[in-house]
Amino acid sequence: MKKAISVLLLTCFLSLACLAQTRSVTILYTNDFHSAFDPIPAYWLKDSPKLGGAAHLTTYINQIREREKTTFLFDTGDMFTGQMSFLTKGEALMEMMLTMKYDAMAIGNHEFDYGADNFIKQMDRVPFPCLGANIYYKDTNIRYSRPYTILEKDGVRLGVIGIIGIDARSVALPSGITNLDFRDPVPIVRELVKELKPQVDLIVVLAHQGKTGPMQTDAENRPEVQRDFDEDIRLTSEVEGIDVFVGGHAHRGIEKPFVNPKTGTLIVQTYGYGTRLGYLNLQLNGKKIASHSGELLKVWSDKFKPDAEIARKIAFYKKLTAPQIGVVQGVLKSRLVRDYNRESSLGNFVTDVLREVGNADIGITNAGGLRADLPEGEITNGNVYDALPFVNSLVVCEMTGKQIKEVLEQGFSLERGMIQVSGLAAKYDLSKPLGKRLVSLEIGGKAADDGKIYRVATNSFIWEGGDLYQTFLGTKSISKSGLLSEIVMQYLKDKKTVELPKVGRLIPVK
Repeated sequence: MKKAISVLLLTCFLSLACLAQTRSVTILYTNDFHSAFDPIPAYWLKDSPKLGGAAHLTTYINQIREREKTTFLFDTGDMFTGQMSFLTKGEALMEMMLTMKYDAMAIGNHEFDYGADNFIKQMDRVPFPCLGANIYYKDTNIRYSRPYTILEKDGVRLGVIGIIGIDARSVALPSGITNLDFRDPVPIVRELVKELKPQVDLIVVLAHQGKTGPMQTDAENRPEVQRDFDEDIRLTSEVEGIDVFVGGHAHRGIEKPFVNPKTGTLIVQTYGYGTRLGYLNLQLNGKKIASHSGELLKVWSDKFKPDAEIARKIAFYKKLTAPQIGVVQGVLKSRLVRDYNRESSLGNFVTDVLREVGNADIGITNAGGLRADLPEGEITNGNVYDALPFVNSLVVCEMTGKQIKEVLEQGFSLERGMIQVSGLAAKYDLSKPLGKRLVSLEIGGKAADDGKIYRVATNSFIWEGGDLYQTFLGTKSISKSGLLSEIVMQYLKDKKTVELPKVGRLIPVK
């Protein structure tokens, strides 16, 4: 009897000891913020309630920090883009992150929008590490940035690794990364996990990889445009020992943490733009995750009082840039909207401008280069910077009819969204195999001639081979002119009032 009681007491003691060792850790995460400083109208929901906003998001984060002692905040890249980012070369974003007290971020492709040298300056202004384990200076073994960091709070130690995917590299401005190499992240992460594992309680990977996300604010309401996260699953299957994998670049909201069936790695990601805050709570027994819970928390803007310090910084930068963003350029008779996988009114407008200003037969631009809708009514230069935030110039080049067909076929793959066009009418069938989806093509009202040379006006990003449009590489450039955003502004000034562009350029065959 005494022996049985002793065994029972010992069992209870060990159970209590295990409970005493259980530690609670909360990981908050964002990705693909893209300068969404202000709340966004959720026009796909009843009454269009507002979501997000940097100051409102900060208040939510701080409430969780007060409630849950051991909390870490991470981002997986693409903070940049947008008018304030463009006008401050990303400084406004880094200042915001500093005040929000991020613990670490991975470097995304848009952090290179203003060149690799510029982002070094931005990294130097913040106390938290900007991680890119697989980014090297060309033809060297010298890394561009820190590969990992070790963070410790309340006795919990995290080894945090940052990577960027090869696909994300392909959508970085080519002229901004000429001195950099992006290597396969798998063997690099494998070695770093092996090195860090004995030193920390958890391994966290911050990754900007996978397929490029749909450039649509309402993507969470459009399942047909949502990307998969197969690349995240593949990496976490090939590398043992990763506890948490925070994704980015695909804008793929994962409502509940996905558990890799092979390795047990937890994979998470938000839809981007700060409309959701990623939340993951872990209960640790030693170095093991005993249990977890997680979700994407909606940041209802009217429920959170804006954080005063973030609001002050946003106001400062708005005032600083006001002379550059508050000037009316012209009037639009109708709202111009984006659509990542179809012909869009904004795409039609921009390509019309390219074709007319470039005195070309055809205008072509990439869907991913259109970053915000243009509202009906007066359009300011700030509106144009939001829609066209990149350092892209107008390029007029010569292409054969055959090359134009190749570009269209790539657009019809939807790998980087639907190509946007002017001066042509193309019928396509998405049910056909890749490379054979173009049904017919007319240029200037006549059947396209494979051998004929056409003048094509486009932007410098895809002319340099961006978004995988390799067909443009090697084409003869006739002329290059100013920034696309400034050309659109001048067009609006000259026209004063712009009607809704004609449709029927990209025609699906049902």
